[in-house]
Amino acid sequence: MQSSNPVLTRLGEAARASRYETGSAPGYPGAPARAMTMDDVVVRTVALLAVTGVVGAGAWILLPPNSGLTYFAAFMSSIAGLVLGLVISFRRVTSPAVIVPYAVLQGVALGVFSRAFESWYSGIVLQAIVATFGIFAVMAVLYKLKVLRATPRFTKFVIGALIGVMVLAFANWLFYLFGVNLGLREYSMNGQVSWLPIVFSLVIIGVGALTFILDFDAIEQGTRYGLPEKYAWYCAFGILVGLIFLYYEILRLLSYLRR
Repeated sequence: MQSSNPVLTRLGEAARASRYETGSAPGYPGAPARAMTMDDVVVRTVALLAVTGVVGAGAWILLPPNSGLTYFAAFMSSIAGLVLGLVISFRRVTSPAVIVPYAVLQGVALGVFSRAFESWYSGIVLQAIVATFGIFAVMAVLYKLKVLRATPRFTKFVIGALIGVMVLAFANWLFYLFGVNLGLREYSMNGQVSWLPIVFSLVIIGVGALTFILDFDAIEQGTRYGLPEKYAWYCAFGILVGLIFLYYEILRLLSYLRR
C-alpha cells in the first residue's frame, strides 16, 4: 500500500500490524468490532476541514492585521503544526485528540496567510479555495471512473516527480537565503514574475493533484485489509495534508498570474 503522501504511505505497515494483533481478518476472535469504511474516512475528512475552516476564519477576523502578534501566531502555529504532523505521521497516531489540534494549528496559519494574500490581491482566496476543491473533486471522479489508477508505473512516476519538484523548490529556497535566486520561485508579494515560476508552480500543482489518486488507492486498500475504524482519522489527516499543500501552491500561482 504505497502513496506519495508520506502520511498514507504508512497505511500498509498499520494494516499488517493490525492483522497480526487482531487476527487474520475482521470477525475472528480478537478482531476489532468494526472495520474502517470509506464513509468513515469521508465523514472525518469533512470534520477536519470544518475545524480548519472555522479556525482559519476566526484567525482572519480576530487577529489584528499587520501586527507582530499575528505574524508570531502564524509562525508558531506553522512550526507547531509541522512538528505535530510529523509525530502523527511517523507514530501513526489515530486519536482525534491529537489530530484535531493539528487542524486547529493549520487553521490559524491558513487564516493569517490567506488574509495577507487577500490584502494584496482581492478575491484570490475564494479562487484558490474553489480551485483546490475542484481539483480534488476531479481527481476523485477520475479515480471512481477508473480513468486513472495507481498502477506500479503510475505510482513510480508520481512519487519520482513529487520528490523531484520538492528537491528543486528546497534548493531554490536555500540559494535564495544566500542571495541567489534560481528563478523557480518568486518570494516577494509584488515583484514581477517571469514565465519560469509560473510553469514550475503549474508542475507542482499537477503532481500534487495526481498524488490524490495514490491516496485514494491507499485508503481503498486499507478498507480491504480490514483496518480498524480508528484509522479513518489517520486517513482523513492524510487527505487534509494534501489539500493544504495544494491550496498553498494554488494561492502562490494565482498571485503570480495577478502580476
